[in-house]
Amino acid sequence: MGKYVFRQLVDLLPHRVFDRIVEKYQGNKYVRSFTCWNQLLVMMFAQLIGCGSLRELILFCTAHKAKTKWLGFGDISVSRSNLSKANQQRDYRIFEEFAYHLVGIAQSKRINRIFELKGKFYAFDSTTIDLCLSIFWWATFRKHKGGVKVHTLFDVVTQIPTFFHISAANVHDVKAMDEIPYEQNAYYIFDKGYYDWSRLYNISTLQAYFIIREKDNIQYEIIEGDEVLDGKDNILFDQRIRLTTYTAKKRFPGELRRIGFYSEEYHRTFVYLTNNWEISAKNVALLYKYRWQVELFFKWLKQHLQIKRFWGTSENAVRIQIYTAISTYCLVAIAEHDYGLDRSMFDVLRVVSNSLLDTMPIRELFGNLEADKTICDETQQQIDFDC
Repeated sequence: MGKYVFRQLVDLLPHRVFDRIVEKYQGNKYVRSFTCWNQLLVMMFAQLIGCGSLRELILFCTAHKAKTKWLGFGDISVSRSNLSKANQQRDYRIFEEFAYHLVGIAQSKRINRIFELKGKFYAFDSTTIDLCLSIFWWATFRKHKGGVKVHTLFDVVTQIPTFFHISAANVHDVKAMDEIPYEQNAYYIFDKGYYDWSRLYNISTLQAYFIIREKDNIQYEIIEGDEVLDGKDNILFDQRIRLTTYTAKKRFPGELRRIGFYSEEYHRTFVYLTNNWEISAKNVALLYKYRWQVELFFKWLKQHLQIKRFWGTSENAVRIQIYTAISTYCLVAIAEHDYGLDRSMFDVLRVVSNSLLDTMPIRELFGNLEADKTICDETQQQIDFDC
């Protein structure tokens, strides 16, 4: 009998790396049977099959108890008590650090994807996950509502999240900008919610670049480029400006590039600000358009993985589940590359998640599909990152 599909996926995980991380945080101290590795695999299995609750997960594991060893869980008994206790007590940093390791692997495997521009381009945004305040008492948001924010730096070239920061839902988005690991000569794309002149100027001092939509109320003077262009590539103007208000000049003493772009699709004009003078105005507009991919990533996670319903109520358990979801996303990306599937992330996830207990080789699963590489055109248009 061949390996189960889930076991084929597990074989792609760097077990030794995970063991070193567990040893670093003493995650298996006083543990007899249900180790951190067992916990990780059970959580990832639950992500892939779409378990909506801990009870549903335990029922599934109990029904297939004879297969747990061959699935990679080990010869263990998965119970509600040992899994919930593990999620509550074991250090979430184990799963966070491992998620970052998988991010690095997935990014390196997909770095050669075809992209219009050369360089490093990141979109930064956050998504709020609503929680019931009476159950998740620590997740203060509003008077009668709880929640957490997941701030994510998304690589638009490889389609992999490279940095994530979890905070309380009432933390303003701009504060998360302080946590970003900026790289020289990389581009960072923000929406209007990240207007903070001192933080944007800090990006310039680090020799990195930003692109952000202009707010309506900024005051500035035009240094160069006052004339309206001929509309080539739908670029209306390309100006060099300087902020004029006392506070803004103090926080951002440098000059900015202001670009106007007319979108034929939306029949409206968009204005962008950047600190880069070399990239073409057309490409500035193109890069901002790619910012939407981080929104699609959030939508993908919420629709196809479990980060809206949680299997534990403590902050530690919520963090572990979010990091496990990100690890699962990276595992799907790694599998798509290593098995040479040439499919969208959506296609890979839907096929493997419905075949986890099948023993057919993963390549054969996709070899049996139609040659057009499309399972559901309407859904793929909404969430396919490979379009």
